[in-house]
Amino acid sequence: MRLAFHTLDVFTDRPFTGNPLAVFPQAPPLTNEQMQAIARELNLSETVFVRPPEAGGLAKLRIFTPGAELPFAGHPTIGTAILLASLGAVPPPQSDGETGIVLEENVGPIPVTLRWSGGAARFARLEALPTELGPRPPRAPALAAMLGLSEDDLDHATLGPTFVSAGTPFLVVPVRDADALARARLQMGEWQRTLADEWSSKVFVLAGDPDSAGEPLRARMFAPSLGIPEDPATGSAAVALAGLLGARDPRPDGSLAWTLLQGVEMGRPSRLEIEAVKRGGEVVATRVGGGAVPISRGEMEVPA
Repeated sequence: MRLAFHTLDVFTDRPFTGNPLAVFPQAPPLTNEQMQAIARELNLSETVFVRPPEAGGLAKLRIFTPGAELPFAGHPTIGTAILLASLGAVPPPQSDGETGIVLEENVGPIPVTLRWSGGAARFARLEALPTELGPRPPRAPALAAMLGLSEDDLDHATLGPTFVSAGTPFLVVPVRDADALARARLQMGEWQRTLADEWSSKVFVLAGDPDSAGEPLRARMFAPSLGIPEDPATGSAAVALAGLLGARDPRPDGSLAWTLLQGVEMGRPSRLEIEAVKRGGEVVATRVGGGAVPISRGEMEVPA
């Protein structure tokens, strides 16, 4: 059978930057094995299969990396929302503004807001599940060795290594500056010993001062267990980070925002806008948003 697909670059407004994504907007019923084989063939960070909704949303998304299915992911949600709008599945507003949709994923319904300009949806922002903290992370010497860094390269002053999830779990490891971030190299033997069997095996390395107004944060993400040596933009990690940063901020109420740059070291610069909303000292919502640009469309012959 022939299946139509589109590719987009997500968390960017320029082609050949950001995080590539493949979307099958009218996927027929496929087995898990078929979807996994297609994702492995395309070999992008994620591939999305759009199915009819099951719980009143616009569509149900099945999201696969080359190595596994994900219950939730940020750049597939953002990119698929913008693609479906471009294909006419979401009516544009009467004038430039925003519209809301819901995309169903394996974690449940994900609200998405589309921002329109000139009759096209050019930006999307998702609201994630509540942030969940994981167990105590491995000790600093093991984490530094796993990243090919010294202990002095790690930054414990601002945040400290933390397991966290907003639908997909990660280990956030802050480092002291952009130089340490650029020098990080995942050492597979150390990763296998230190993290492969932990609460999450995915590593989100973070640099920058979240309290510095106007200065973007920087990040890299490594997920060898999913077949992703390094990811150019990771919305699910970014929105979990928003929950962490919001919780540590002393302000009891308001909307807090940060800009996160990822993929720079890969030559795929990506820009993610993250937010945490606080009321009465508690984080009540976290969001991540960005743009997407269409790159290609085609057909794949899939064995029945």
